[in-house]
Amino acid sequence: MSTILEAPPERRPATRLPNGKTPPPLPPTGGDDDGHGRDPEPHRPFIDNARLATMFLIAAETMLFAGLVSGFFVLRLGAPVWPPPLQPRLPVALTGVNTLVLIGSSVAMVLAGRALARGDRGALTRRLGIAGGLGATFLVMQGVEWVRLIGFGLTMSSHAYGTTFYMLIGAHALHVIGALGWLAIVFALAARGRFAPDRAAAFRACAMYWHFVVGLWPLLYVAVYLL
Repeated sequence: MSTILEAPPERRPATRLPNGKTPPPLPPTGGDDDGHGRDPEPHRPFIDNARLATMFLIAAETMLFAGLVSGFFVLRLGAPVWPPPLQPRLPVALTGVNTLVLIGSSVAMVLAGRALARGDRGALTRRLGIAGGLGATFLVMQGVEWVRLIGFGLTMSSHAYGTTFYMLIGAHALHVIGALGWLAIVFALAARGRFAPDRAAAFRACAMYWHFVVGLWPLLYVAVYLL
């Protein structure tokens, strides 16, 4: 008995239509075993939109503080005596301790990111809470410092010394308040289990901004309190 071998699909003669024309070939289905003809994988951006927008925000605020610090040094270098006579001195030691408190909040944020990478929801929320608590402690201590300085006579109208102090330190305090509000939202989302190692753009954007606010403070502390 003779065996009739069936031709491979790609070598079969093309079927002709009733009008005598040959139909166009079918498009590849992407099912080849060797990987040829597969549908391309979806393109993933190098950085998500949330972090990209945060980078632009940080760049704008960096220019803002660069202008404020430059104005501070212009006034300071133009003054014959700094601080002016009869003006209270800034609490260097207390603010130094407060600086360590704020840096500790940044460390807690780093540890929160590691907890997220492990998928540890409980550690993530605890460390976010620690970061927020340390940030709030920093603000309270700054408020206590301001109340004491105002009591000693240092106000916005107290020479350029008081004006530049409250403008620079006050601008940073406003940024800490904004970062705390953002962190509160991220904390609420983390408590509800909205984050995963591959789905945490809001957390990473918040962490970037938090580290920016924390990293800015030591520069202001050295410029305003120590130099």
